[in-house]
Amino acid sequence: MRTGLARDSNFGKPVNNNQARVLVVDDESAIREMIQFSLRRAGMDAEGAANAREALAAISERKPDIILMDWMMPGVSGLELTRRLRREPVTADIPIIMLTAKVTEDDKVLGLEAGTDDYVIKPFSPRELIARINAVLRRSSPADDLGRIEAGDLALDTHARRALARGKELRMGPTEYRLLEFFMANSGRAYSRSQLLDHVWGTNAYLEERTVDVHIRRLRKALQLAGLEHYVQTVRGHGYRFMAGG
Repeated sequence: MRTGLARDSNFGKPVNNNQARVLVVDDESAIREMIQFSLRRAGMDAEGAANAREALAAISERKPDIILMDWMMPGVSGLELTRRLRREPVTADIPIIMLTAKVTEDDKVLGLEAGTDDYVIKPFSPRELIARINAVLRRSSPADDLGRIEAGDLALDTHARRALARGKELRMGPTEYRLLEFFMANSGRAYSRSQLLDHVWGTNAYLEERTVDVHIRRLRKALQLAGLEHYVQTVRGHGYRFMAGG
């Protein structure tokens, strides 16, 4: 069977230590599994989906950092699924790389207009694909090349999953860390409790909105030790926002 991967002497060899969560959406199991194998060998967390239904379920379970989307799939095409994801606030910001054998200029324009961030022509080498993934993630992520996000006196080491205030590590639970990471990546914007549930806990997390309030209190308590609890602000009648120095 012909796959979308070209022969490459570096296939399967680690390329970087990126811990990105990658969703590979392709109806051909051979291609999907080969891509997943290559990405895992490169240190990425790769999950597969054979169609739009499986992809949406996977995204609801755990939001990926990036999606590799095959154009030609039975039923809902990769192009249509991309359009759907771009229309939903929870998924609109997920970077998408389209994988396809379509090579005409019109096809490329259609893919870009649908909201794809990059376009990789089959067959491709694992090295090329990983380089494209890293390039798109660098463009879309607020973290710098070292995986740091900084705001005021706070810094996140996203590789080590640590929060630092003026260089001193803050102690907080994993949920509070995810909440803080989301806030710092979207500084200044107000989010309702339901939006925070969708973005931080996932769309399939059937939790009460007061759950957000509980974790906001815990996050503020962790920040209070550094005198930074005011960074997490209550927006009356709406929800919360993060504002460094606010």
